[in-house]
Amino acid sequence: MSRIAATFERLRAQGRRALIPFVTAGFPSPQETPAILDALVAGGADILELGVPFSDPMADGPVIQRAGEQALAHGVDLARVLALARDFRARHADVPLVLMGYANPVESWERRHGAGSFARAAAEAGVDGVLIVDYPPEECAEFAAALRAHGLDLIFLLAPTSTDARIAQVGRLASGYVYYVSLKGVTGAAHLDAASVAEKLPRIRAHVRVPVGVGFGIRDADSAQAVGRHADAVVVGTRLIQVLEQAPAAARAQAARDFVAGLRAALDALPPAGA
Repeated sequence: MSRIAATFERLRAQGRRALIPFVTAGFPSPQETPAILDALVAGGADILELGVPFSDPMADGPVIQRAGEQALAHGVDLARVLALARDFRARHADVPLVLMGYANPVESWERRHGAGSFARAAAEAGVDGVLIVDYPPEECAEFAAALRAHGLDLIFLLAPTSTDARIAQVGRLASGYVYYVSLKGVTGAAHLDAASVAEKLPRIRAHVRVPVGVGFGIRDADSAQAVGRHADAVVVGTRLIQVLEQAPAAARAQAARDFVAGLRAALDALPPAGA
């Protein structure tokens, strides 16, 4: 059983929801990323999403764009991200780690190292899952097979505009979990509509057998609880990046830990899932 599946099984048995924070690798600096990842775990994160910096992040709003630009300015490329993943795995044997990014860095890697080399390198680094924003299910059957061959989960995005046919298509390929984007637009673009999330999730679950995480619009304990009443996991990214931006350099890791701990407490205050 994969680390992602094992994590969701454990949480399901406890009646709890997964908390999945996202941070950009190399932001605010490559040297700070390990301490920030450790702080997220200490704050109660169940799974971590580590963003691979890219120069044209089409799904990301200005906050995460800034983080990516800063990481790129520090020279953080896919090789550096994999090194950060490898170091994380040496410190945390059981916490799932997901790489989230775009097709270009992956395809550039494979042009240099050969077909299937990304999946092999990610697995060797201790990565558990991969979410490529601009790989639709109809175009990534080979990529999915390469990941499966190395024990990696392929995670897809679904949106409010996703049709039943698209959801079913994702359901046939997805493993680990699916990430439902609760808003139309880019990350950090608008406020959460919890009623819309509650309406959409049963349609997704009719076609998707893996857990469903919800992100975009999670900013605080209230929005985390609003989503946690319906979803298997809550994903938070933009607000966490803002917390890191606003904290003094010496206090960034602690600020990240405190923010995540607040979300963890809010989710754990909900009635047990399925009750």
